[in-house]
Amino acid sequence: MREQVPVTVVSGSLGAGKTTFLNHLLSVADRRIAVLINDMGEVNVDADLIESGTDLAREGIAELSNGCICCELQDDLEVEVRRLAQRYDFDHLVVEASGISEPAPVARIFTSGPASARYTVDALVTVVDARLLADTVAGRSLERETEPDEENRPLSDLLVEQIEVSNLVLLNKTDLVEEDTADRLEAVIDGLQPGAEVIQTTYAETPPDSVLGRDLFDRAGLGELPGWKRALEHAREHDRGHGDHDHRTPESVYGVTSVSYKRRQPFAPAAFERVLRELPSSVVRAKGPCWVAGRDDLVIQVSTAGRSVHAEAEGPWVATLPPGQRSLYRKNRDIPWDETYGDRRTEFVLIGTGLDQESLADRLDDCLVDPADSAAFVDDDRFPREEGARTIIRR
Repeated sequence: MREQVPVTVVSGSLGAGKTTFLNHLLSVADRRIAVLINDMGEVNVDADLIESGTDLAREGIAELSNGCICCELQDDLEVEVRRLAQRYDFDHLVVEASGISEPAPVARIFTSGPASARYTVDALVTVVDARLLADTVAGRSLERETEPDEENRPLSDLLVEQIEVSNLVLLNKTDLVEEDTADRLEAVIDGLQPGAEVIQTTYAETPPDSVLGRDLFDRAGLGELPGWKRALEHAREHDRGHGDHDHRTPESVYGVTSVSYKRRQPFAPAAFERVLRELPSSVVRAKGPCWVAGRDDLVIQVSTAGRSVHAEAEGPWVATLPPGQRSLYRKNRDIPWDETYGDRRTEFVLIGTGLDQESLADRLDDCLVDPADSAAFVDDDRFPREEGARTIIRR
């Protein structure tokens, strides 16, 4: 049986340097590389740039245009990677995702389904524009709001999520920021994704062996990569059966910390919205399930990235399910449970620089209401009230 071909998935925003990185990789690599390039437009500009910049045989390049491979073009992606294997002999496949693609869905194509028999994921690589990340960290609006978006989704959301689901981050264009700023950004990346290796680059240049053949991808741990999830689990482990408290992870030299806020009371919608709008600019990322008054049947997932804040009704709390289904969930999953409120709770993780834990907790505590009064907020429409609905709190 033929050995599986390793796959490197490359993500990053438009202009971060993905194509520059790929051209450099192809020009210096000591192995045969096939390339699959995704572009949102009808004309695959990146594919043309790769072809013109290297001597790679045309049959070693596949293009997927006019759509995103992490969603509507998934079936096409599976077809193309099979065709590549049939017509071109190569040692490694590099998939360059479009600027709005999420890495995790692309990786899953190679871990399940037909493609998994021939391919294995080697690493998820995100190319990050240091200047763009610096703007996000500083809470400034991003000037290059020109990429296609998903339901007016700000670029800062996607930038942070691409970092969170990474094994390796190329912090590119570091020559355009101060050295101390680049080091601080590396610390921020470590807070967003503690397991990711960070390589500072200019013109996305790095030795092939630093990126290819690294065997960094862990299929089982794909869903647990983000730093906020790790911080939340760490807090749970230290809080199992002992009530709620806040937890702070050790600070790095640049003061990047994470704070876990856990409560068993709902938030008053208007007050909670006000706090989210006024979060200090030092908060780079905040995320977690929240119990919002008037929506006692729905898990409200609140997410911030830079200045962007949105809330989404992910689905029902397990406590609202029929008894049989509820028992099955509790049997198969380790769900924090309270005999009175079930799994209704807030577990909100905030990651940033120099965070004042007590002040943040006090401001959030001021939003809490008695669960018995939750029904009084049922007509408040500041947060979504139907499963799958999404509300933009701040752009």
